Amino acid sequence: MDYLPHEKQIQEYLKTIEHLKKQDQNSPLFANEIRKLEQKLDKLKEKIYSELTPWQRVQICRHASRPHTVDYIKNICTDFQELAGDRLFREDSSLIGGLATIDGIKCVVIGQEKGHDTESRLHRNFGMVNPEGFRKALRLMKLAEKFKLPIVSLVDTQGAYPGLEAEERGQGWAIAQNLREMAVIETPITVIIIGEGCSGGALGIGVGDVVAMLEHAYYSVISPEGCAAILWKDAAKNSEAAAALKLNAEYLLELRIIDAIIKEPLGGAHHQPQVVYDNVKKFLVEQWETLKRIPKELLLEQRYLKFRTMGQFEEG
Repeated sequence: MDYLPHEKQIQEYLKTIEHLKKQDQNSPLFANEIRKLEQKLDKLKEKIYSELTPWQRVQICRHASRPHTVDYIKNICTDFQELAGDRLFREDSSLIGGLATIDGIKCVVIGQEKGHDTESRLHRNFGMVNPEGFRKALRLMKLAEKFKLPIVSLVDTQGAYPGLEAEERGQGWAIAQNLREMAVIETPITVIIIGEGCSGGALGIGVGDVVAMLEHAYYSVISPEGCAAILWKDAAKNSEAAAALKLNAEYLLELRIIDAIIKEPLGGAHHQPQVVYDNVKKFLVEQWETLKRIPKELLLEQRYLKFRTMGQFEEG
């Protein structure tokens, strides 16, 4: 496993423990020393992971081994049939979507996918969605509405693709259209930010009746590096920007931007992925049990008010 800068001490402890285990497994002296080191390691982990800065949590969110959309689909769906294309231009592999079954509940799942290695990241365009990706997402959501299926939207992107060709094909319009249409789709929508949730790329599939975040995910109008480059003309001030943006889950819950926080294992989802899959699956089922009881008209009204009341300001 790749260790992050704040995990350097943890890595040293693990190396020492592993070294002692290889020396002599039957020696009481070694066994006692290993036990003491493991106890110290547990306390060190609790201390380090309880004092994480906003920037350190962004690093956890970007860890190479953090579960992505394809991992959630494989581990929480008993059945998944991917659907491709936007029926207008072409397939966009940075956004995955299709018909799925989760805990016996038929639904439509959409999500941004970054890829796990160089080849897959290039194929997935690093999770940066093109206009055809947003249009594909909307096509699948309309399909869910037609067949009265709930929608699951998994957000994980550093932003919509900013290339010239994306702008030529109507990137801004595609995102705006999704915002408008998702507000009135007549079926429950549950949004979960599983990793990075940046700018319009996240909002383009981020309108829902319930919006939740994993504990170490982040949700922001801009990345810390982008904010630092604009405010201080220095992308190296990413740590200060991360703190100023209030992009962590607990701040967004307090500001009522999100509705719930889904717990991660100590140190992040990549340490015990199965725990996160179970937590996400449980959360989805619980939300569906509530949302399915709400009349369609009331569901849409609540969704509208949820986003209409966001934002606080004071007049001088």
